[in-house]
Amino acid sequence: MLVHDPEAFLAAFAQLEPVAPATARAAFLVSPADFRLAAESARDNRYMDLARIPDSARALAEHAALAACLREDVPVITFPGDPDCPDGVFPNNVFATAPGRFVVGRMRHAVRRREALRSDVRGFFRDLLGYREIDLSDEDFVAELTGSLVIDRARGVGFCGLSERCDLAGAQAMHEAFGLRLTFCFELADGEYHTNVVMALLASHLPLLAADGFREPAVPAAIARAYGDASWLDPAQKRDYAGNAICLASRRVWMSARAEASLDDAQRAQLHGHGFEIGTVELGEIEKAGGSLRCCVAEIF
Repeated sequence: MLVHDPEAFLAAFAQLEPVAPATARAAFLVSPADFRLAAESARDNRYMDLARIPDSARALAEHAALAACLREDVPVITFPGDPDCPDGVFPNNVFATAPGRFVVGRMRHAVRRREALRSDVRGFFRDLLGYREIDLSDEDFVAELTGSLVIDRARGVGFCGLSERCDLAGAQAMHEAFGLRLTFCFELADGEYHTNVVMALLASHLPLLAADGFREPAVPAAIARAYGDASWLDPAQKRDYAGNAICLASRRVWMSARAEASLDDAQRAQLHGHGFEIGTVELGEIEKAGGSLRCCVAEIF
């Protein structure tokens, strides 16, 4: 079911026990090709600055280093980039999986809808792995998958931030596509575009929360109550992408070097206290495009 009220969320969440693995079996990336900024995407992504031109060669090197690091935790597949899809390096907004399901999202901007047409990615999951394809790309709602939807995979719970990148109809469609048991829908703060910039959920265990990224303060407070703890990020840490983190193995969180450098000693101690090692990768060029490490990673469940 979908809920909007924090107390209704807490009541429903309390009834759910973990029933599935919290982390992915593998991951896939899409390498940057002729890496550049997409002006259309910049219209509603305040983390992009069109005056900061990325170095495409350095971005390619950063991405290769990212893939090498993530392979320490899970198998990683890298699809080639497409010069006609400048945001293609962030595939998790367009493609996502649940066990036996391959979901194609409905992107807001036309420049990103091109990514959804990739026959090689679709064919890999549909024809080679035998996943059932759930194609939302031609619908009239907006649903930018695991950019807008942070998922507690162990419990089947979604946290969906509504914005220009995801509307209520899109949230309902994603709830069904991922086979979730509960989805908590809430408004993001003005100017925020994706939930996974203001929130991460580490191995279905510890949330990272930037309170100023949510329109209603009661929302992040309820999420923290549900999990019994949270690591709270200030606005500067949010801008440095500390919320754009991911666990591909249960005891390690990956974030960019910029994000990790923004953490204070108490936050690092908190993560270590919850059993998490911190892994980092330099992504300075890729981050100029308005996303960071988690945005680069599409999980395979």
